[in-house]
Amino acid sequence: MRLKIGNIFVLACSCLLLCSVKGFAQEKPHPNVILIMTDDQGYGDLGITGNPHVQTPVIDEFAAESVRFNNFYVSPVCAPTRSSLLTGRYSLRTGIRDTYNGGAIMASSEVTIAEILKQGGYKTGVFGKWHLGDNYPSRPNDQGFDESLIHLSGGMGQVGDITTYFKGDRSYFDPVLWHNNKKEAYNGYCSDIFTEEAIVFVEKNKDSPFFCYLSFNAPHTPLQVPEKYYQKYKDIDPASGFEDDSRPFSKMTEKDKEDARKVYAMVSNIDDNLGKLFKKLDDLNISDNTLVIFMTDNGPQQTRYVGGMRGRKGTVYQGGVRVPFYVRHPSSFEKNIDIETMASHIDVLPTIAQVCNVDLPKERTIDGKSLLPLIMDKEVDWGNRPMFFYWTRRYPEPYFNMALQKGGYKLVGKTNYNAPIKDFELFDLVKDPYEQNNIVLENKNLAKDLKAELDGIYNELIASENLIDQPRIIVGSEQENPIILNRNDAGGQRGIWDQEEIYGKWRVSMEKGHYNIKIKFIKPVKANGKMYIEANTLVKQMVNKKEDTDIIEMKNVFFPKMDCDLIPFYAIDSKNIFPFWVEMQKID
Repeated sequence: MRLKIGNIFVLACSCLLLCSVKGFAQEKPHPNVILIMTDDQGYGDLGITGNPHVQTPVIDEFAAESVRFNNFYVSPVCAPTRSSLLTGRYSLRTGIRDTYNGGAIMASSEVTIAEILKQGGYKTGVFGKWHLGDNYPSRPNDQGFDESLIHLSGGMGQVGDITTYFKGDRSYFDPVLWHNNKKEAYNGYCSDIFTEEAIVFVEKNKDSPFFCYLSFNAPHTPLQVPEKYYQKYKDIDPASGFEDDSRPFSKMTEKDKEDARKVYAMVSNIDDNLGKLFKKLDDLNISDNTLVIFMTDNGPQQTRYVGGMRGRKGTVYQGGVRVPFYVRHPSSFEKNIDIETMASHIDVLPTIAQVCNVDLPKERTIDGKSLLPLIMDKEVDWGNRPMFFYWTRRYPEPYFNMALQKGGYKLVGKTNYNAPIKDFELFDLVKDPYEQNNIVLENKNLAKDLKAELDGIYNELIASENLIDQPRIIVGSEQENPIILNRNDAGGQRGIWDQEEIYGKWRVSMEKGHYNIKIKFIKPVKANGKMYIEANTLVKQMVNKKEDTDIIEMKNVFFPKMDCDLIPFYAIDSKNIFPFWVEMQKID
């Protein structure tokens, strides 16, 4: 068959175009993707970032082979970072406003990296920490993941993770985890388990494009680690080694030092596990066609080396929000490249979408930008864009722990809603990367301009639909029956955690039907109190006849179809005791 001259010319030009850009001369148009994120590992918890104590040879070598974004930012705490990472949007748009208090449930209408890649033919898996809702319709398998192995809530050993909370100082060992929404018992240390199962997923899907989200819960508290790793650090002084260093460092207490030893041990364990994962990619001959990203979710929770930066987890200062971010794709990206342009977690989804040749989510604001042009050494017109940071419980509080960074300057509010501009802090991050010199008094006009931009972003975000009408847990659905409502997703009184006498509730959509309800308490309760369940105008109550029981059951309780706040409490001796968790099974 003959080809017309015009067709030959077009074909030749197309080939030249594809081959001229290394990033698009791949044999496969859809590279594999591995997204690795650690929990509460700060910027300084790596050898490559100048820590003289922690041993991270695998990550250090990986970073040396990667494109390194040296001004990469996340949210000050974990759930907001995770929602932005997976959606390309500021967390408040997604319904995420807290790490518990019922504010860590992402709206099911959000479109995740897993969903866009799945539509492009990818197999998708998540291993480790999710922290974006523990019930239908906000679980990983509801949000695009074919395979999921996770713990619940914000961390193992925390109140929301009902299978590990009562294990105390062994919560990271031999855990009961949630595999595709079902409880399964595992042997070993949590980071080892998550890595091993991620490797199984990679092996199983080696011949088709896959997305593997390996989301370690370490080195988050509780600081539990295998003894052999702790032994590597038990005799070090984490505050030493900086005697001739002019950078500002926070003083470390003896507890800080001991915590640092355990954190470094947990990080070394992660490093070894990543060595196993990267070796598997080599053994399967898929390293060249696998995009691998390494990052952390926020600054360190405890005081330790953070490169001299100010602040830690929970603060909007650099130590709380600046993290390492390394990207490697051997068949497409140059090695050992440093990029100084400011980038952030909201950029990850658009970057992966462009590299993997899949469409961005439609009919919604995507706040992030693809980083691929920067990686390919091309100019961008958004290099000086503003970046908004905040962290307070429940909802943002202007102007407390709130910041806007733009064009090398950073405006920080650590004050109240009605404060004059002189009460803000302004830093020139080029001259003052450690945020030591407040220049607001000499630059009030600049500060006012930045505050006006901050106000604009804040006012837009707090009007987000998913924030005003917060996500609800669906009770009685075929997708999750029975359902267990846990403390992490309970709202009500501010700061609800493991208290007994506290007002709490779950925001739910109830399916019509009769339910058997099992109510679990942290400690046994006395007999002859009344167990109440309230939902809108409905009130159900029964007298508990069991003495010293931590489980009360209410059977055959009818609810109509409705949206409501589900409010359970046990009334006895002038006390209202809130349950630890509530299991509801729809029986008809």
